[in-house]
Amino acid sequence: MSQNILITGAAGYIGGSIVADLLSKHPEVTKDQIVAAVRTDEQAKALSTLGINVLKLDLSDEQAVIYEISSHKISVIVHAANSINPGLALPLINALAKQKEAAGKPEYFIHTSGLSAFYANSGWPCSVNKDTDAVFETEKEFADSYPVRKTDVIVIEHAQAQGVIPFIVVPSIVYGRGTGAWNQLSVMIPGLTRASLKLGKVYKFDENISLQAVHISDLTSLYYRIIHAVLSHKEIPSGKEGHYFAVAHDMDMWEFQDHLAAAMKARGLVSSDKPEVYPSDEFAADAIDVPVEFLETLYRSGTLYKDAYQLQMAKIPKAKS
Repeated sequence: MSQNILITGAAGYIGGSIVADLLSKHPEVTKDQIVAAVRTDEQAKALSTLGINVLKLDLSDEQAVIYEISSHKISVIVHAANSINPGLALPLINALAKQKEAAGKPEYFIHTSGLSAFYANSGWPCSVNKDTDAVFETEKEFADSYPVRKTDVIVIEHAQAQGVIPFIVVPSIVYGRGTGAWNQLSVMIPGLTRASLKLGKVYKFDENISLQAVHISDLTSLYYRIIHAVLSHKEIPSGKEGHYFAVAHDMDMWEFQDHLAAAMKARGLVSSDKPEVYPSDEFAADAIDVPVEFLETLYRSGTLYKDAYQLQMAKIPKAKS
């Protein structure tokens, strides 16, 4: 493996953990091959201690992106910085297209989406619930009703038009401490924990649901399998057939919040080991610190894509140890 890899959002929870996973578990990928894109000087300083190439890069500045992709001879981009703004993905794809033209070799774009694009309450039809269904065609049909879907479609179509090979990784609720050099916390569970600390008690929603989840280490393994496959020139599903759903198991929310309340009460952090019901969505949104219009999608939704993780891993040849 001699091709170089750019990871955007490398100071984030997912992007940083991908960087750490490559460095700690996969010695065939050298430090010289890894280029990390971050937003601030502080983030750049933190990641520079890893001995990798670090760029403070504005992803919306297409000329700067093209220059850096060319200068570092990037063959693979893992885009973990944003799932809803195609304006941050398109310059990266355009830069890869120019790199392909200059080097005459395949270029790959691995885009990070989100499972909320496949929730019924975001407009996804319940009849499409397997990765063998018409996932891309359905995303395109319902793209305008949800920004994550719209971005997925734009990424796939633009990449293919430019001769770049795209993949879409679709994380479910990601949990577990990250391993990156900057942010090591996920969004959902720390958000609920902070809300409980602020309120002095654990709350739950009035209706129990089952969310789909994946541990951060399983998610980074999925990214690595895709990276390894393309750097080893192995053909795996891509483009309109290249959605990879990171759904490892279900998570019963009431059961989780029961455990959270018991654990926090045992540490003297809340007043009761039994959760109470949020009195209103507005109260919950204020406590968790999310806009109320996002509460349903982020905390009260599930998908029909069940136990998809092993199916997705089975699509990809296993890397030799």
